[in-house]
Amino acid sequence: ERRDCEHRGHSETQSIPKKDHVHSYEAVVTAPTCTEGGYTTYTCRCGDSYVSDDVPALGHDWEGTECTQCHETRENPFTDVPAEQWFANPVLWAVEKGITLGTSAEAFSPNNPCTRAQIVTFLWRANGSPEPESEDNPFTDVAATDYFYKAVLWAVENKITMGMSATTFGPNAVCTRGQVATFLWRAAGEPEPENETQENPFTDVEETSYFYKPILWAVENGVTLGVGNGRFAPNTDCTRAQIVTFLYRALIEA
Repeated sequence: ERRDCEHRGHSETQSIPKKDHVHSYEAVVTAPTCTEGGYTTYTCRCGDSYVSDDVPALGHDWEGTECTQCHETRENPFTDVPAEQWFANPVLWAVEKGITLGTSAEAFSPNNPCTRAQIVTFLWRANGSPEPESEDNPFTDVAATDYFYKAVLWAVENKITMGMSATTFGPNAVCTRGQVATFLWRAAGEPEPENETQENPFTDVEETSYFYKPILWAVENGVTLGVGNGRFAPNTDCTRAQIVTFLYRALIEA
């Protein structure tokens, strides 16, 4: 509601004593952009003004290499990650956030299978690379000089994964789709899937399987889908493109 300034006994050309003046503010909205926050400037005709109603920056909405909101572009160094591919946004996001790198300066190798060491490292980095609480390392195949050393200790102490035996982690073993869904589910706190009591859409996911709840949770939260024809393919190798996409959907689009 706008109220006129009251000038008791004063003309427009005379100074306005503060005690006789009632502010009437007009609002000018500065909309947020992808990189800058928005705000509203309130100004009275006497010259008094203030800024309020801060709105956070929108953040880029990337579609491949172009933002759909501001049309800013970003670099895609990978010749094997076309902008129209389903994994383009997740790959570029993962690289920008330091979660992973390409396999070379120009290649990401999206179809290469992911190892246990790589996947726990991706998860660890996506969660801010936290320091493990203990450096007690029971694994003979995980050295303190390995890039995945802290990631493995963190993942084990947070019960995201265990070793393949009491003394081996198996860092170079390839991860399956079922295992990755389970890692993500455990990292999320093992939430109960809402659809657990409903019909299981996958013929290759048994209720007695360790990955049963993780897969139902992942599917209902849009983290991943089946491979078609009523199958999830839990024992199929998980590729680099798939794991960064799962992470992107779990952390960004969830």
